[in-house]
Amino acid sequence: MESLIHLKINGTLHAVAVAPHRTLVEVLRDQLGYTGTKKACRVGECGACTVIVDGRAILSCLTLAVEMEGKEILTIEGLGSSDKLNPLQQAFVDCGAIQCGFCTPGMILSAKALLDETSRPGKEDVRRAVAGNLCRCTGYTQMYEAVKSALKLESRSVTAE
Repeated sequence: MESLIHLKINGTLHAVAVAPHRTLVEVLRDQLGYTGTKKACRVGECGACTVIVDGRAILSCLTLAVEMEGKEILTIEGLGSSDKLNPLQQAFVDCGAIQCGFCTPGMILSAKALLDETSRPGKEDVRRAVAGNLCRCTGYTQMYEAVKSALKLESRSVTAE
């Protein structure tokens, strides 16, 4: 039996009927069209489905959609636009931290959650923040460089560790 829930995604309120067993990634992609959130492992091991909920990076493949009622959800689509990328998105492009792009939305949102909670993260903070995101193309050095670059764009810096 489906329930009508209200999800606030990227600042827009959506009323959607969902079955109690549907995960957030399924609802985001299949019912609401937010395809930047990727379905990959479906068991919480790859991070491709990462979104930000109430300021925290979460795995949407392990989260029931009905549990998200009343929460603020940010997907990659809400971060910037094709006309004007968010500084973190632009830094990922500039630093070559994207290749195939499949893991990129989850990586960027994991990094954004870190930057939102820590004004000057250290290299280990960045590593921890993206540890749950798997990338088979670029490795992680470029991602660290992208976070460092984004901080410079925002007049912040990474602390030495």
